[in-house]
Amino acid sequence: MSGGQAQRLYVGGEWVEPAGGYYEVVDPSDESVVGLAPEASRAQVEEAARAAAEAFGPWSRTRPEERAAILDRAADVIQREFEPWAELARAETGAPTGIARGMQVGVGVARFRRYAKGALEPVERGLPPQVTEAGPMGAASVLGALEVRQPVGVVTCITSYNNPWANPAGKVAPALAMGNTVVVKPAPQDPLSVFKMAEALAEAGLPPGVVNVVSGQAVEVGEAAVDSPYVDMVSFTGSTGVGQRIAEVCGRSMKRQLMELGGKGAAVVFGDADLDAAVMGIGTTFSFYSGQICTAPTRVIVHRSVYAELVEKLTGYLAFMKVGDPAVQGTVVGPVISAAHRDRVESYVELGRKEGARIAFGGERPVVGEGDRKGKGFYVAPTLLVDCTADMRVVREEIFGPVVVVVPFDGGEDEAVALANDSDYGLISYVWSGDAARAFRVARRLRAGGVGVNTIGRNMEAPFGGFKRSGVGRDVGSYALHAYSEVQSIVWAG
Repeated sequence: MSGGQAQRLYVGGEWVEPAGGYYEVVDPSDESVVGLAPEASRAQVEEAARAAAEAFGPWSRTRPEERAAILDRAADVIQREFEPWAELARAETGAPTGIARGMQVGVGVARFRRYAKGALEPVERGLPPQVTEAGPMGAASVLGALEVRQPVGVVTCITSYNNPWANPAGKVAPALAMGNTVVVKPAPQDPLSVFKMAEALAEAGLPPGVVNVVSGQAVEVGEAAVDSPYVDMVSFTGSTGVGQRIAEVCGRSMKRQLMELGGKGAAVVFGDADLDAAVMGIGTTFSFYSGQICTAPTRVIVHRSVYAELVEKLTGYLAFMKVGDPAVQGTVVGPVISAAHRDRVESYVELGRKEGARIAFGGERPVVGEGDRKGKGFYVAPTLLVDCTADMRVVREEIFGPVVVVVPFDGGEDEAVALANDSDYGLISYVWSGDAARAFRVARRLRAGGVGVNTIGRNMEAPFGGFKRSGVGRDVGSYALHAYSEVQSIVWAG
């Protein structure tokens, strides 16, 4: 989709005109128009939720094999359209081509494949029988018990702008696999890819109303998707502030929640660490979605004995990171999502300077492009702030851009752990040490939903989610199937 082509809403199995007209989706790399996204009305969101509620009964009773086949066929469609859909993802997110292909559309395909298998995972588990003596409750008996996972119902999925394939697929696919129906409200900055996902599901034979996609820039679109009486659960990925407001609304009617919120990942680097490996891991913050990722190791806590060496290595690493047009081969760091977000990230860099941090690298706005495109786009220079202290706002607050802060420590494990845990967030943290026993000892003391030991790698079957203000609940792997289900117990007398 390009040149202003208009995208319609997907409601009840039909492509419908948006009541609120259309708005432009802008390419962050050059500020050109990628396409026109639909602006839904509150009534249209309510209609989408109603369609999902009507579809829930039949869909929840389908055979798991049928749900699995549809998810597999959807993955086939995405794979068939891989090239144009990866190009669309690159255009609307500003991600470099390799990221758009491998980590966006590619992960989308993988997640549909994973949950096609997930649909076939057992949902019943027998519990040990219990022998009861005769008494006020009746005659002596043997009581059997069965744990059954049931679908929650209608799930609203509100997705993040940093990855319009992996994030929605990680919600929609397991929700469908469990027998739920879905209303997807994509991020307003890059919703077009999510409508492609709906196209794939429609072609795969998904019944009408099982998945609905409604988009819009107006706050009321998201509000309607959360507060609708037809909605039983809200799955949200985004900022902690928005997540808190959604949780308040959910609490009024006891809607179930899955919240994947902000992060300020601590990277604890001990004096015996492999510094080159640590630099490679920390350096992904700058390149991966231009730092727009909640799991990034943005807060480096390094022992004083290797502080200067680590800063030198990180500075050298940054010098080779090419900032530029994400469509051009060799680009490592593309733009951030919007002008407003670029300004926000730059304001944090300036704040860090005022707070007393030293800019070891970056800090200036890069000029990208040639000819008419020169100076266009929302680019932020990868920036390294050093000589930081734990009380600085740049150390405590999520910047969500290509900015890393470095805080030295002089003591042992206790000081490192205290600094790492001194945060409102607790999503993923990291430990680098040559002493495996110490690394695992420290990892278990960190108040984070996940800890990487000498790696930034993720095991995609391991539970994902946060402590503290980083979220509620866990997903990924079979944990996502559990997140989109209710546990029912059935007891009988034998």
